[in-house]
Amino acid sequence: MPSSQTVQRQRTLGGILGVLVLAVALVYHFFPRMFHVDPDEISARRAQQIGAVPGSLETRPAASAGDAEAVAGPPLTLAPSSVVARRMARPNQALPEQHGEDPPQVRALLERAAKALQAGELTGREGAAALYAQAARMKPDSRRALAGLIEVRNRLLAQAEQDIALGDEGSARELLATLRTLPDSEEAVDQLEHELEVLRQVRPLLTRAAALLQQGHADQPPGNNALQIYRQVLKLDPHNAVAEQGLLQVQRAVLDRALAAVAQNDFASAARALQQAAAIVPDSPQWQDARSRIEDIRRQRVGGLLAQARSALDAGNVALAVQLAAQARAVDPDAPELAAFDESLTNARLYGGYRPGQIFIDRLADLPGQAPAMVVIPAGRFIMGAADDERGHTDAEVPAHQVTIARGFALGRTEVTVGEFRAFVKASGYRPDSERLGGASVYDERSGALREDRQASWRDDYAGHPAADNLPVVNVSWNDAQAYAAWLSQHTGKRYRLPSEAEFEYALRGGTRTRYWWGEGNPTQAVENLTGSGDRSPRGRRWSHAFPHYRDGYWGPAPVMSFATNPFGLYDIDGNVSEWVADCWHDNYLRAPQDGSAWLNPGCTVHVVRGGSWGSSPEQARSAFRQAAAADTRSGRVGFRLMREL
Repeated sequence: MPSSQTVQRQRTLGGILGVLVLAVALVYHFFPRMFHVDPDEISARRAQQIGAVPGSLETRPAASAGDAEAVAGPPLTLAPSSVVARRMARPNQALPEQHGEDPPQVRALLERAAKALQAGELTGREGAAALYAQAARMKPDSRRALAGLIEVRNRLLAQAEQDIALGDEGSARELLATLRTLPDSEEAVDQLEHELEVLRQVRPLLTRAAALLQQGHADQPPGNNALQIYRQVLKLDPHNAVAEQGLLQVQRAVLDRALAAVAQNDFASAARALQQAAAIVPDSPQWQDARSRIEDIRRQRVGGLLAQARSALDAGNVALAVQLAAQARAVDPDAPELAAFDESLTNARLYGGYRPGQIFIDRLADLPGQAPAMVVIPAGRFIMGAADDERGHTDAEVPAHQVTIARGFALGRTEVTVGEFRAFVKASGYRPDSERLGGASVYDERSGALREDRQASWRDDYAGHPAADNLPVVNVSWNDAQAYAAWLSQHTGKRYRLPSEAEFEYALRGGTRTRYWWGEGNPTQAVENLTGSGDRSPRGRRWSHAFPHYRDGYWGPAPVMSFATNPFGLYDIDGNVSEWVADCWHDNYLRAPQDGSAWLNPGCTVHVVRGGSWGSSPEQARSAFRQAAAADTRSGRVGFRLMREL
């Protein structure tokens, strides 16, 4: 308990505060201008709060404070009857001209009537209605009596309206009985009688609807639910407040059902419930709030599922990623994130997670260095081989047939360079065939043809001179290419190999079906390192059969990436040097695979070379052209590029 000293201090402090408050109140009351308050404004506000003075009805201003009160605040049916009466009063209602003053008996009646009106006593023998009516009979032109009757009638009408709205039929009928005794009330009374009849019909319906709602039968089962009954009530009474509130309660129950479905991951049921709720009270705030909450949960659920799906995809578990994406699609089939994920899934299925046209480089896992740059080639189908009417075609290029590349693959962006092959030989200790078997075929400037050179190797260029690292490696055999692919596979953990003949032609064409990937005839710009009529050898030689009016500036291979790419982003695919592919040689395409795989025969020693070179004639640069070479062939016109499976 506090000490006596503490109590004493508290009392003293309280007394001081009380004196200060009293002083401020007195100053505010007697000297309001010190607080920047206009006394006239205070009086006006007080008049508005108190209302008109009783007994002066006929002199009340047209726009009183009650008018402002009547158009503000809660619904009219919940306002005081005096406010409702003022709202219902007809503006500028004319009163007859009075001849002579009210006699004493009439004035006495009017005073009693005014007091009854102020007290809210409208009915009965001593009520305002009876007293004003008696005064009007005694002096029919009494303005106070007639104005009082108008005020009483308006209040009775207002109170009757309230009783009907609240369902108090007994009180409403008592008021209507009094109203029938007043002049000019027949039409209003008839309308209220109709409303009472509607009330008699809807009251049991509302009771039944409330019971059904309490039992959980908001909108089910069909034919016996609260929703159906509330709608029936609103047909009888379109503005019935209880029924309107009941509809909101029904909608709340349906929205709760939608949220419960969301909690069970049943977004389809939630969507149906939302649609049903929208039809009950369209665009209500509670419906908008529930829809917003469900959409937020839906977005979060889809985002979470797709995040898990992407993680599964990154881990290589495509089956789990597909399963999770299906769950996300069930939650929201129209989620915009699904399109991006579907693309990632397609890329994972067809391209190992890469995308068509993407360039990538694998690094060696256990050694310094890296693999050649690769370009992702899209999956698709094409017609392989030459058309029967293609100019310059051979029997080895037919019959033309459709090949389906069901899965994308990566192909070297360029031919393997001298520098790349040098790194392989140094790291692996491999002895290429040019060294093991001795020599290669190189270009002889004096004769203008290839000749055997026992000293030439992969380290040399097309003419037997030391080669720069950025030139395509030549003088390599099919065996050498296979050895490089196997070494890369071992040290990257990826599957590298020579492309099949079908894969090479598909990549070379780049989606075209023309004679060359750049068109049907002579190129109009430098697209590849080809034989052009404008080219000259170091000693001034010209090609006897070349592309007319074409010049690329090189006699022999050019550094890789010196020219344009084909539509699939590949450099030097039909020029510079011809390239080894995996297939064994066959004289034609009869019984050739149609799935893009290599056509191999056990023990075959002759393989296929594809693509034009720096020394190929225009016919040999065609997209369909193919030629045979022994697996140990080393030539200054032949190199290779690798394929990497995805």
